[in-house]
Amino acid sequence: MKKVVFVLLSVLIPLSASMACTNFIVGKKASADGSVFVTYNADSYGAFMPLYHYPAATHAAGEMRKVYEWDTNKYLGEIAEVPQTWNVIGNSNEWQVTIGETTFGGREEMADSTGIIDYGSLIYIALQRSKTAREALQVMTSLVEQYGYCSEGETFSVADKDEAWMLEMMGCGPDRTKEAGRTVWVAVRIPDDAIAAHANQSRITKFLDGRYVQVKMKDLQNPKAIAKAERLLQKSKAQSLMVCSDNVVSYARAMGWFEGKDADFSYNAAYAEPDFSGRRYCEARVWSFFNRFADDFSEYVPYAAGIEKDAKEMPLWIIPNKKVTIQDLRDAMRDHYEGTPFALDSDIGGGIFQMPYRPSPLSFKVDGVEYFNERPISTQQTAWSYISQMRASLPREVGACFWFGNDDGNMVAYTPMYSCMTRRPKCFAGEGVDDVTFSMDNAYWVCNWVSNMVYPRYSMMFPSLQTVRDSLDASYDRLQPEIEAKALALSTADERIKLLTDYSCQKGDEMISRWQQLAFFLIVKYNDMVVKPTDENGTFLRTPYGHGARVVRPGFPERYAKDLLKQTGNKFLVPQKENK
Repeated sequence: MKKVVFVLLSVLIPLSASMACTNFIVGKKASADGSVFVTYNADSYGAFMPLYHYPAATHAAGEMRKVYEWDTNKYLGEIAEVPQTWNVIGNSNEWQVTIGETTFGGREEMADSTGIIDYGSLIYIALQRSKTAREALQVMTSLVEQYGYCSEGETFSVADKDEAWMLEMMGCGPDRTKEAGRTVWVAVRIPDDAIAAHANQSRITKFLDGRYVQVKMKDLQNPKAIAKAERLLQKSKAQSLMVCSDNVVSYARAMGWFEGKDADFSYNAAYAEPDFSGRRYCEARVWSFFNRFADDFSEYVPYAAGIEKDAKEMPLWIIPNKKVTIQDLRDAMRDHYEGTPFALDSDIGGGIFQMPYRPSPLSFKVDGVEYFNERPISTQQTAWSYISQMRASLPREVGACFWFGNDDGNMVAYTPMYSCMTRRPKCFAGEGVDDVTFSMDNAYWVCNWVSNMVYPRYSMMFPSLQTVRDSLDASYDRLQPEIEAKALALSTADERIKLLTDYSCQKGDEMISRWQQLAFFLIVKYNDMVVKPTDENGTFLRTPYGHGARVVRPGFPERYAKDLLKQTGNKFLVPQKENK
């Protein structure tokens, strides 16, 4: 297909400042089928992002790897390669390890401008080097300690087929001393029967007060040390395991950010204390996820609302009131606070057609007074979204399914991409395409084209998109047991990998073809804000003489019409005929 290149002149805003993402974590005993799940919305305000693929490789002794900042492609430096790296598809690897992230920022002076590892590079390097979540934690923390961490504060979801961890990390600034260390971090294991979430706000508070059993990083993969910690966990009132940097408290003391007993130390209070924006824009998304799986989560509304200073803070995780399915996670990733105090359907901000989205930036001023928009989980600036599924009950080449969508999760189907894949579908690869180069063969652009047709006429057009989206999701669900049974019947891992690679590529090809059809259908059906009638199969109706059937002119939705009249009074009142 012909590609169109748009050249724009604009003020450049650092992309890292605009990254604002959402992660959900589901433990294996909290899910309906024993899967560990990690979800991610990469909310990047226009950045072009393909489905990443790093093939497995071997490296010679002394080989170096160039590191480029994920957000900007700026060259940062070189690090030593390892002898073997693993196959990575998106944010999941062939060993069923997944890493997601959200940026919380924190104290600006803690960013290490001398470091050569940024948060994005850290994710993909760790995925290439790790067979388990615990190994990934070791790789990540050792890399930044050796080479320096140049990003803002970050929360990572680090999971495999058996368990999930939440890791929070910050640098120690460019003027650190050797004794201070290069990073401060803490990682908490999410209980198997729990769900957790993070959304651009540091969430780990106190962790040395007895609520966790501490494990040293050097012992994290030592079976005897872990068995001992697990026995202590069962005998104590502690809730889970924890590992942290040696300097995590001492650095805050040295900087004058904390006084008191170690047991009273809170990571986010010292390094990234939640303010109004951290609670309303960020923690409210966590609240909305937890609210789906709690009988009553209203006691935490004041905290999520961000207005009451001393409101009760939310827990790091909850035990869900039902087993979580992949469909539950699709629904959660498509959430706009529907049916909650933060709902977006109670004012005219969504326009004539009640769009559950708001323009950025999040705050705006009128007559010198600042106001804000709600920031839901599902947002128009999402570049890609995924649900990573990891299953200990299956061979690793079958167990890791990376459900991927190249736009806002509400506006796309989650297409199955198995993490053993040795190639990507053309639509997700991104060759010859970028953020200012459109292509009809690329999922990012076709999906965004469809979404941006729908956004301004949401209530009118979204049902058509939803029908296609849900039918694809349902078809993938029906086919998953069948294709996995075929894979398991094969005698070798290589045969399974080929089958699942072919299947994933086929589904990607079918998805973009269906989305192209949807784009053409939408422009015809809803052209000029009218509706062309169709039958139950979506075929456009015609008159006996061959023309399209008479269009339907829906006009204003009733609720918007009433709001309009409240503002305009009798300005648009049609005069009544006088009685004769």
